Amino acid sequence: MKKALLPVAVLAALPAVALADVTIYGRANVSVDLLDDGADYSEVAMSSNSSRLGFRANRELEGGLTAMVQIEQEIDFSDSGTNWASRDTFVGVRGGFGMFRLGKFDTPFKRARGPANLFGDQIGDMRNLTRAGNDRFDERTPNTIHYQTADFSGFRFNFAYSLHEGRDNRGLDDEALSLSVTYQAGPLDLAAAYESFDDDASRGGRDAFRLAVAYKIDALTLAGFFQSADHNNDAFDSDVFGVGASYQISEKTLLKAHYLTRSADPADSDSAMLALGLEYRIARPLRVYMNFASVANDDNANLTPWNQARTTGQPGSFGDSATGFSLGLRYDF
Repeated sequence: MKKALLPVAVLAALPAVALADVTIYGRANVSVDLLDDGADYSEVAMSSNSSRLGFRANRELEGGLTAMVQIEQEIDFSDSGTNWASRDTFVGVRGGFGMFRLGKFDTPFKRARGPANLFGDQIGDMRNLTRAGNDRFDERTPNTIHYQTADFSGFRFNFAYSLHEGRDNRGLDDEALSLSVTYQAGPLDLAAAYESFDDDASRGGRDAFRLAVAYKIDALTLAGFFQSADHNNDAFDSDVFGVGASYQISEKTLLKAHYLTRSADPADSDSAMLALGLEYRIARPLRVYMNFASVANDDNANLTPWNQARTTGQPGSFGDSATGFSLGLRYDF
């Protein structure tokens, strides 16, 4: 009986779907990596790198407004896993005033790394340094209200406020505030952001400022990045600085590199990361890439270039240099 009713339910929903512009989209990003922690671990592994499946629906309303909804989840191609609505999932409206939405999604602070984000979701991702330990940002906050202004001659302003962690507000001081301003015009791409978490947040009270910039000169793009983070526990404070560049060798081939340093407390907790990459677009939605990345650690640090935005979870070794070589395939649809 249930199987017989299912097609009827689907057909009944078709008129409602027809009124909206519905899109199914996704990304399969899988790599084979050689990982070495500089001590006892040296193995070949497979990783699914922020692979995803999503659904978007938009419907034009009166007065120039557009209603929108998105449901997006991570898909683990390496181990057949998924978490429903685990990524940017929201409902909102946009128009001449800008955009307003409610849900769980990347904060403006997280997105502000964009101009300098040369190795996103790959070995060498800058988040291996900016999202380390409890002095951690680049989050996707829950229960969030977000407003983005309209474009003002290349400028946009973002205001996001997370009401609480978890499903219920239990009266704790666990709110989060995230602000950013971005500017895009001609060859310049610039983003500045500030973010703070209250004392009862799961990783403690903390705040940070970041600045990311990119400037394009023909086939060459130069990038710079700075982040300063302060935690209520002073032992977790850190500063990250980096420079990078990408060069479009041909229409289909891109060469890129960046170097970042992380100065952190307590003493002897600094790290430095170098990443080199080559990318070839077989077709517009399909690309292959090859990366090398290394993190050199002080005695009290054990960061790696491979743990963020990837299913790989192998930790590093304190005081050693962790290196990774990656060969990946990415298909966007």
